[in-house]
Amino acid sequence: MTLKPLILSRVRERGPIPFADYMELALYHPVHGYYTSASRRSGREGDFFTNVDVGPLFGEILAAQLAELWPQFRGTGADRFHLVEAGASDGRLARDVLDAAKREHPLFYDSLRVSLVDRSRVAADEQRRNLSAHAGRVTVGATELPYGVTGAIVANELLDALPVHRVVMQDGVLRELHVAENGNRLCQVALPPSTPRLAHFFSRLNLSLPEGVAAEVGLAAMDWIASAAASLTRGYIMIFDYGLEADALFSPLHAGGTLMGFRAHTADMEAWLDAPGASDLTAHVNLTAIRAAAEDAGLVPLGMTDQTYFVTALGLAARLDEGQSVGSIRRRLAARTLVMPGGLGSTMKAIAFGKDVKGEALRAFSAGRLT
Repeated sequence: MTLKPLILSRVRERGPIPFADYMELALYHPVHGYYTSASRRSGREGDFFTNVDVGPLFGEILAAQLAELWPQFRGTGADRFHLVEAGASDGRLARDVLDAAKREHPLFYDSLRVSLVDRSRVAADEQRRNLSAHAGRVTVGATELPYGVTGAIVANELLDALPVHRVVMQDGVLRELHVAENGNRLCQVALPPSTPRLAHFFSRLNLSLPEGVAAEVGLAAMDWIASAAASLTRGYIMIFDYGLEADALFSPLHAGGTLMGFRAHTADMEAWLDAPGASDLTAHVNLTAIRAAAEDAGLVPLGMTDQTYFVTALGLAARLDEGQSVGSIRRRLAARTLVMPGGLGSTMKAIAFGKDVKGEALRAFSAGRLT
């Protein structure tokens, strides 16, 4: 049985389900979920590109920022820096970070212990293969964040793939989009909210949704922030993801919301309802809500900037040369992709929070801004 009949059966038994429940099943069903049924979904042969798919440059730069954090832990008696990657997929980012740390920051590398967290059981085998050179300091196969982390928790394009509730303002009343059945097909219908947390969300942010505007509410992303904060004893949370502030997301400019399906690098506006589990589903992260969740969890904001400014502040240019070898040209092309306006450079945001750490801005955020 595929996923669509399972969802239809659930709808017939229980009535329409909140879109967030549908998205959870489509992406993370243990057998048929888009992410849980494969070790990797990005890259040329996948459905979308990430900053990891262009090569090791992003991992090298992230390693440089993490290495700068280690002395403050070492100076207070810590002998280990615990790096946790949430939503680690096949482990390529962790591999790139570890490769660069071993080569460029040997003292930091000696301190590193890495845990990879991903809900795909299939990914664990790929993680072991990709990180075999660092096997002695890497733990793979976890599906939940560990506790007692002293170091950093990194989430690269995770929050945009967490289930969202979809809401719309109709005649001055907040309604929630549910997935229902119409003639053996799945469709969306507006019904009363499934949880009071949706109304609280708008109250917490002191916002209201304009009439007729549909939007996504990322309660799961806010819950993840709270969970990451609880997992962290001392250190940093770094998030890299697509996002906008709430006033932009909840405006006529995005009247239909930002939810999008992707398959074979092509935007899929509605067909994802016909084949749940076959397409990526993603919605822009609400940066305002993420900051509010971090504040509620006792985290300190340390910076938020476009990816362009993050990678340039950490020395991207110094990693490139003018050579005409294939390797040199590929690195320059990769760098261009990382900073491209309108692409990864401006749409991808870098965000950092701290817990029981020094409060000054990190180098990566020293001269950055949001666009």
